[in-house]
Amino acid sequence: MEPLVAAVDQGTSSTRFLVFNAKTAELISHHQVEINQSFPKEGWVEEDPKEIMQSVYECMERTCEKLCQLNIDVSNIKAVGVTNQRETTLVWDRETGEPLYNAIVWLDLRTQSTVERLINKTPEKNKNHLKHKTGLPISTYFSAVKLRWLLDNVDEVRQAVLSERAMFGTVDSWIIWCLTGGRNGGVHCTDVSNASRTMLFNIHTMDWDPELCRYFDVPVEILPKVRSSSEIYGWMVSSVNPQTCLFVCKSGSLTGVPISGRPRLSQCLGDQSAALVGQMCFKEGQAKNTYGTGCFLLRNTGTKPVMSDHGLLTTVAYKLGKDEPACYALEGSVAIAGAVVRWLKDNMGIVRSSSEIEKLAAAVGSSYGCYFVPAFSGLYAPYWEPSARGIICGLTQFTNRSHLAFAALEAVCFQTREILDAMNQDSGIPLMQLQVDGGMTSNRLLMQLQADILCIPVVRPTMSETTALGAAMAAGAAEGVGVWNLSPNHLPHVTSEEFEPQINPEESEYRFARWKKAVQRAMNWETTEPCCNANGTHEFRKEDERHPLGGPSYPSPHQSRPLRKKGQFFKSTEEESLQEHT
Repeated sequence: MEPLVAAVDQGTSSTRFLVFNAKTAELISHHQVEINQSFPKEGWVEEDPKEIMQSVYECMERTCEKLCQLNIDVSNIKAVGVTNQRETTLVWDRETGEPLYNAIVWLDLRTQSTVERLINKTPEKNKNHLKHKTGLPISTYFSAVKLRWLLDNVDEVRQAVLSERAMFGTVDSWIIWCLTGGRNGGVHCTDVSNASRTMLFNIHTMDWDPELCRYFDVPVEILPKVRSSSEIYGWMVSSVNPQTCLFVCKSGSLTGVPISGRPRLSQCLGDQSAALVGQMCFKEGQAKNTYGTGCFLLRNTGTKPVMSDHGLLTTVAYKLGKDEPACYALEGSVAIAGAVVRWLKDNMGIVRSSSEIEKLAAAVGSSYGCYFVPAFSGLYAPYWEPSARGIICGLTQFTNRSHLAFAALEAVCFQTREILDAMNQDSGIPLMQLQVDGGMTSNRLLMQLQADILCIPVVRPTMSETTALGAAMAAGAAEGVGVWNLSPNHLPHVTSEEFEPQINPEESEYRFARWKKAVQRAMNWETTEPCCNANGTHEFRKEDERHPLGGPSYPSPHQSRPLRKKGQFFKSTEEESLQEHT
């Protein structure tokens, strides 16, 4: 049997474990488990870190059982890569291995008031004040403000920091730490692509930035070590999960294989970077768009970061080896793509399953003037406006659920069009075709709509698991593993299907202009307005909330936090800290 490479693909709505042939890129086996999300308050999105890890173990075990049924020896798995939802923020206890709070998901909006205060304290109230170092605007999207909220509002986190027990990480760090031993010697690390999404990482020096850490009042000691995207991080161990045994299958497990024969964790990439690798966009100017919970368009800009003048992010795409240069990308991020279908299903009952929306929308073939802006978590690129909220307009008595379904699919395409226009302006070279991947691309109507609205061909690979494939490729190519060759002449060939535009450009422009009018109506909907208390000072409305992991009550994010005493670990309030470091 030829060598195999596996990937943990931990996304916002599900976890998967996939095994690929390292020579042909053929998907051999996989298993998927859905992840529950909780919404404790309006705008809050959380996930249970223990459930995330349990889903990883379950996917691994079920996949290995399937390999055994195919008479494939699991010891042929030479390396395991990890790809993950980015920006989602966790803090856990290094001594007990217990998470100190639920994972705050990248979509979460609880830090809106924190972001407003951060921006208001910058010169000229500029959301791009840190962009020269981070490539990012100050936004609820990124990990630093989520970590700041945890430090301010969760006593367990604050106490763990004071006693030097706290460990911060995005989901990749949590998974790698657990799979390499957890509290018994687990590796606390992340890669450059995930680190570049925290707002604590300098994309020029390629390391945590002391000034940024002081700006957010975050102790650098709790941060993971930053590694390249393709190197051996550590050995997989089988004693991590007390309930189950890693890689269990009927014919045996890797627990009996000598340590040199066990798979190595040798890759880590944020999911969008992994998709860029999986689409084999290694050349400057190549781009891909992933349609998942959100929608993310990345364009490879080579070894020099390109700063956007049109609302895009500058991010580290990958660094494929300790001694290899980092490659950068321009990125356009859309918060709500596939999540709008889930909303139509779970919240509104308009469809019974995600696959039903294509049939429902195709039945009418038009929104008949109905436009949907799904700004459930504000608007990301190119606006970066957290105060926006979702809006459906152009309704008449004729409008029915089929028109809403069509408008929802069109909204995904319109958001992509906005990003592509910004990317073409920044690069000066129009993209001539768009490579796509992600769960939503199975919707043929959506793909045709996207080609019509962009007025360029949309190219979809027939093998849809490009994110996991990218993770597997980087894992197999790591020094010390060397079972996958990423040189141009050895890249696997993946067949694809092309969708050509079928409407005239004037029709496309008309529909896009109408949608842009709807976007303007969605702006500045939500504000965090203070009220005066009995003392005449301003405070935000208090609400009664409980710690979701069973701990004590904690303040609302809309509540101003008290001044800390001088001499405590955090030396000043957020406002004082900003004045010191701005």
